[in-house]
Amino acid sequence: MNKIAPCLWFDDKAEEAARFYTSVFKNSKLGAITRYGPEAAKGSGRPEGSVMTVAFELEGQEFLALNGGPQFKFSEAISLMVNCDTQAELDKMWETLSGGGGSTSVCGWLKDKYGLSWQIVPKAMGAMMSGGDPVKINRVMAAVMQMTRLDIAKLQRAYDGS
Repeated sequence: MNKIAPCLWFDDKAEEAARFYTSVFKNSKLGAITRYGPEAAKGSGRPEGSVMTVAFELEGQEFLALNGGPQFKFSEAISLMVNCDTQAELDKMWETLSGGGGSTSVCGWLKDKYGLSWQIVPKAMGAMMSGGDPVKINRVMAAVMQMTRLDIAKLQRAYDGS
């Protein structure tokens, strides 16, 4: 068990979301599903017997999805970053996570159909941004600011100055 694991608050779609996320990532699995018992249901206002939490794991990172009700919504203040090795992987993640009612934004950001924010980025961008050359870094950032879905070849050309 990880020492720190995010708990994602859903109104009533925790199990559906966990099943979706585990279908997107190859190295993933569902864990324990707990249900509201009489006391928890009474205290929360959730229906007795309904799903309370779903444990799941994506690429070695543990998560807990909670059906807590409509009081809280996801915002862009926190997001999950997916580092992709190839453009094909990046494109697949982008299409899958933004599809079915999700939305896209600038600089590789999107929201999935549950409202959770993600940034889909190429691993190569980390090396470009930490290369130490401020001119190259500025060119990459200028390119990123013009993109919605990130394009590895365009980022590399910006980094190289070509």
